[in-house]
Amino acid sequence: MDVLAEIQRVIDLETRTINALKPTLGPAYEEAVRWIFDCQGKVVVTGVGKSGVIAQKIAATMVSTGTPALFLHSADGLHGGVGIIKKDDIVLAVGKSGESDELLAILPVARKIGAKVISITAQPHSSMAKHSDLVLPTPIEEEACPLNMAPTCSTTAALVVGDALAVTLMKLRDFQPDDFAINHPGGQLGKRLLLTVGDLMRSSEANPVVHGARDVRFMLTEMTRQRAGAVSIIDDEHRLLGLVTDYDVRRVLEAQKDVFALTIQDIMNATPEFVFEDENAYAALEKMEKREKPISVLPVLNRQEKVVGMIHLHDLVARGL
Repeated sequence: MDVLAEIQRVIDLETRTINALKPTLGPAYEEAVRWIFDCQGKVVVTGVGKSGVIAQKIAATMVSTGTPALFLHSADGLHGGVGIIKKDDIVLAVGKSGESDELLAILPVARKIGAKVISITAQPHSSMAKHSDLVLPTPIEEEACPLNMAPTCSTTAALVVGDALAVTLMKLRDFQPDDFAINHPGGQLGKRLLLTVGDLMRSSEANPVVHGARDVRFMLTEMTRQRAGAVSIIDDEHRLLGLVTDYDVRRVLEAQKDVFALTIQDIMNATPEFVFEDENAYAALEKMEKREKPISVLPVLNRQEKVVGMIHLHDLVARGL
């Protein structure tokens, strides 16, 4: 067998299946979107077998893009799970043949409860379609499976329809990146939009600070103890006087000066960049990296301009920003 040719055959067949969806688009699709958009309850997406897996993915996509939804396995629905369906809900049923016993058992119950039923099926005249208020047809020529049995093209078509519904609803809801971030706090986008400097900074005992009146020996001891590669230099009011980094110390040593004969003011950068604790953490990362000379630490101030912490490049990278 020509393996690459077989792979190409499957891809071509599934591509044709997707393209064949376009002529089926009509009022039912638009009405389905409007029903879901206006739904006062939730969308209960259900299916069994491979269609059940697609139903689960559709529910997950809707939830993450602003449409309240959950997945109910049709078999579980027969044993108490149907109790999750309420009269203000919409049931979105996914099934290729539209003749699965589990689906046919719970759809009449859903309608009796008062929920509307929308079906996604390759058989628009099936029993499932007859128990539905709206039918979204996904006709297929054949499955990519050489036996024309294993759901392949049919599940691809159902998945595409589910994605189309979710994305259209996302646009209708004017779902923005901030909304997406709230639903994905563990993802990179969520972290970049939600985390503040205060969430990640080294504070309290971990905040490397030294009073400007102390001697250089004490300052070097603190730099070593805190392992931040820098210390913020502060006054009696905890205001920022300057910053001393490893680089500043190396610069003195390379000039062959007696570092212990100098004061902290002789060594420090008196005009360091800094960030406020309520600033976006990703913005702080960009400030560090996009300078002409990148830096790895920034003193952190509160809005009263007192030093409350230090943010290190490693802390930002470690959190996946």
